[in-house]
Amino acid sequence: MTLTQELTTLISKTQLVVSHQQIDLLIQYVELLNKWNKTYNLTSVRDPSDMLIKHIMDSLMVGEVLIGKNFIDVGTGAGLPGIPLAILYPERSFVLLDSLGKRITFLRQAIFQLKLTNVTPVKARVEDYQGEQPFDGVLSRAFSSLNDMVSWCQHLITTEQGLFFALKGQYPQDEISQLPENITLVDSHKITVPGLVGERHVLVLKKLHEQQK
Repeated sequence: MTLTQELTTLISKTQLVVSHQQIDLLIQYVELLNKWNKTYNLTSVRDPSDMLIKHIMDSLMVGEVLIGKNFIDVGTGAGLPGIPLAILYPERSFVLLDSLGKRITFLRQAIFQLKLTNVTPVKARVEDYQGEQPFDGVLSRAFSSLNDMVSWCQHLITTEQGLFFALKGQYPQDEISQLPENITLVDSHKITVPGLVGERHVLVLKKLHEQQK
């Protein structure tokens, strides 16, 4: 079975609506990632078929819970979940932030080859980065704890509409209990990724106004 057939089969097991053109772009991205991975070591996942499940589908399934138009993917690495989501939602914009130069080099090449106009790669540490305007959502699957994520990224969103979307495995009850006073859990989504063994959750967090604490 070709990668295109594999991805089409995986998507058919979800509610996602993905065009043939989008599937083609997702496959091109996996092929690029596989090629560059041999030299740049961008991901520990070596097999392209595994990449479809662990990277592409795992990223796409987050799209169902996103709210807003303007996102930043912090610690994006090889562009995950940002690039798959940017392909799925061309009307939304994504800043992909990473501090490692080789990852940004790869992202620039991928964005150029895939002709993505809604993605901006940025090489910076998150604490040093200031967006031109606050983001609707901060996405990340890179942080070891929720506390780290909200601490490092608070300056990227406002209290009015900005949300944190944290991609986690098992439901992190301990981490939730240790969140700062000015952060509240708005929602928790258990997502099912076809072909993936193990739990996946997307936690939606929000900053509180002073009077809401």
